[in-house]
Amino acid sequence: MSTANPHEPAPRDAGEPSGPALKRAIGPRLLILFVIGDILGTGIYATTGKVAGKVGGALWLPFAIGFVVALLTAASYVELVGKYPKAAGAALYTQRAFRVPFLTFIVAFMVMCSGLSSASAAALAFSGDYLDELTGGAVPPTLVAVLFVLALAGLNLRGVSESVKANVVFTLVELTGLVIILGIGAAAALSGTGEPSRLGDLETGGTGYALFSGVLGATALGFFAFVGFEDSVNMAEETVDPQRTFPRGIFIGVAVTGTVYVLVALVSSLLVPTATLEESSGPLLEVVKAGGVHFPQQLFAVIALFAVSNSALINMMMASRLCYGMANERILPRAMGRVLPGRRTPVVGIVFVTLLALGLVSTGEIAGLGDTTSFLLLCVFAVVNVAVLVLRRDRVAHQHFRVPTPLPVLGALTALVLASPLADRTTGVYVRAGILVLLGIALWAVNALVRRAGGES
Repeated sequence: MSTANPHEPAPRDAGEPSGPALKRAIGPRLLILFVIGDILGTGIYATTGKVAGKVGGALWLPFAIGFVVALLTAASYVELVGKYPKAAGAALYTQRAFRVPFLTFIVAFMVMCSGLSSASAAALAFSGDYLDELTGGAVPPTLVAVLFVLALAGLNLRGVSESVKANVVFTLVELTGLVIILGIGAAAALSGTGEPSRLGDLETGGTGYALFSGVLGATALGFFAFVGFEDSVNMAEETVDPQRTFPRGIFIGVAVTGTVYVLVALVSSLLVPTATLEESSGPLLEVVKAGGVHFPQQLFAVIALFAVSNSALINMMMASRLCYGMANERILPRAMGRVLPGRRTPVVGIVFVTLLALGLVSTGEIAGLGDTTSFLLLCVFAVVNVAVLVLRRDRVAHQHFRVPTPLPVLGALTALVLASPLADRTTGVYVRAGILVLLGIALWAVNALVRRAGGES
């Protein structure tokens, strides 16, 4: 915890947002479930097989490394959200640390794009093998994706309390699905089913640099399963006593999901050949089929659909709160911070991100969109880890969590390595991310011209 020092500059607190304040409706338990539900979902339910295709039977290794990397950056977020308990997350921290509006906008835009690419991946996972198990492929996938995005937007508009409570239900369902997978794995281990020797196979196409690059590439894609804890900081203005609530909520959430992920990866590789996992958009359904335990496959498909829907819900909530926070920081027009009377939800932000999600819902493929999400956020995480060190000179009047200095240094270095070409990442990911950044630069230029025309500084 930080304490006041009379010899340092006078402390200050983050300013209050203009206009009506958001409703504080999220307590400690809701926040923990929010973080767990935000991290769980599309990543583990849909990209496990794609990670296996990169690394082989040692599927657990990228998830274990990703767990450590996530904890490093989560610690930086905990310090910053305790220091500045406001919506906007990484954009707010970047602006306060570097005071470069252009950099702030690009970071915020990258976070928003990561949410949209993640939601698109969730939509593709929703309309893939899990849905096919129920419909036999008879339902147009794009139509289904559009309808559930619209339904989630309506829930988001209704209120944060309703959205977070729905998240609790979805989280419990998706946790149940992963417990079922772990139960199947335990039964298989006791009965001698599966292929334990596969757990040590590293199929990265060579040794030395090829092995190193292959493991990094698998970790970078697998890191998609860990993104989400950063979304919770955008709910800071709707959380009760955020300085006390967030450290516990984020650390418990990351620890629970990281442990579950490593165990699920072990079970998946134990029971299902790597090639089968790689080819499936519903890899955990393959685990159920191969486990030798009678469990209704259609019921598990329904659980998986809840899981990927939850990812979409959380990303829509994050993006809309990001718009609200940026509007209050004057990075976006003030209209983006407009709150719906009565419901007190950021209506303009919700409508804006819903339209963007509908535009992206039918693009790309799961692995490419997942890796794009990871790449964008790894770049943002590098900035956040540096920002936490820069902002040590900026004191606030209240106590807050303080991360040991070596951790954000390691967090920045690991994020940069995983975002670099050292990771075996396809060129298409860099091209897609580059196009998104160029689009952000174009929007920045347009916004600057509009503000100048209106006489704003």
